[in-house]
Formats: sequence, structure tokens, C-alpha cells
Amino acid sequence: MNDRNNTIAGWVLFAGIVALGTSIVSGHYFNDERPEKMGYPIEGVVEEGDAGGGAAAEQPAAFYLSKADATKGAEVFKKCAACHNADQGGANAIGPNLWGVVGEAIGQGANGYAFSEALSKKGGKWDFDSLFQWLKSPKAFAPGTKMGFAGLSDPQDRANVIAFLNSHGTNLPLPAAPAAAPAGDAKAGAAAGNAAAPAGAVDPKVAPAGNTATVDKRDTSAPAPAAK
Repeated sequence: MNDRNNTIAGWVLFAGIVALGTSIVSGHYFNDERPEKMGYPIEGVVEEGDAGGGAAAEQPAAFYLSKADATKGAEVFKKCAACHNADQGGANAIGPNLWGVVGEAIGQGANGYAFSEALSKKGGKWDFDSLFQWLKSPKAFAPGTKMGFAGLSDPQDRANVIAFLNSHGTNLPLPAAPAAAPAGDAKAGAAAGNAAAPAGAVDPKVAPAGNTATVDKRDTSAPAPAAK
């Protein structure tokens, strides 16, 4: 019986030694550290070095509204259809009816819909800019709102939805794209000029290199004529 136990214990010990040796050897050939570049992005995970600088800065609302497409907005609006409709004379649902919402007072329309205090006291109107910010993050726009929707992260999707809503009861002209900043900004040029001497400036005490046109070739060794 003891021989049998010894045999079993020997095999277990041998198996452990083999496993340990295999682990050590494989460690030299396989690297289990995180790769420098992820093979594919995982939603919700930010790659190292991307925080704060990976995504392009968002442009003003007019930039996206100038090329907004109401038809595409109708497709995006399907995400909102569980709580809203934009039909003329449509009833309020979980959320208010949105016919003619563009230009409407914030938290005051929709045939007596019971808006949250956060919206009813917000003030202002649902213009293009306020709708653009609301659709980005309702809770950031009006903390305490009953709106449970997280928002649309894609600015062009937001602009398309606004174009769709604008076509339902309002039809205001969409804004033109903002003009690009002039390439030769005078202020930027002035600031740069303060840091260095202007190009082409010459020290009056030093003759320009290679400029024979400005070199005085008169013989300065002769005495100057006496003043009369």
C-alpha cells in the first residue's frame, strides 16, 4: 500500500515539475504583456495616450447643420420614437409631441405636457444651438431632467435630427457653414513679429553680406575737404 502511495506521489511531483518547466520555457517565447497597439478597438475602452487628444475637436453647430440631411435624421429619430412623435396634432407620449418644437419656448409647449422643473425653469427657446446641446447630453444641458436618453455622441446625427424636426412644423432656413479663419491672421503675425526681428531687417552697423549695391566704395583714407 505504501509503495502505491509513493508511486502516486512520485507521479504527481513529476507532473508538477513538468508543468513548471513548461511554464518557464514558454515564458521566453510568448509575451503576455499588453501590446503597444491594440489589434481591434473595444467599445468603452480608451487606449493609452488617446485620452483628451484622440478625437477631433467638435465644430460649432452651424458646421454640421449646413450639411444636415432631414431624411437621415428621420432614421436617427427612430431611436426617439419609443417616447416621442413629431406628427402634427400627435398626442404626447412618455415624452412630449415634437411637432413645431424648433423655436418653441423650452419646457413650455406640447399641449400641457408636464415638463420637469429642470426644463420648465430653463428659459430660452429651442433654437438650433440649444437643441444641438440638448441632443448631445440632456442631463448636462438641464441637470435634473426626466429625460432618460443618454444623448447622441455623433454631432452630424444631432444635426440631421434637428433638420428632421425643423421640417415638421417650422421649416426655418438652416445656418450656413461658419467662415474659416483667415490664413494670414494679422494678430498672429504681430505676435510672431514681437518674438523675432522682422525678416530682412539689417543691423545698420553691419554691411549686408553680398550686397555690393549698398557698399560705399569711396576712398576713406583721403582727408575730408575743409568746410568753407
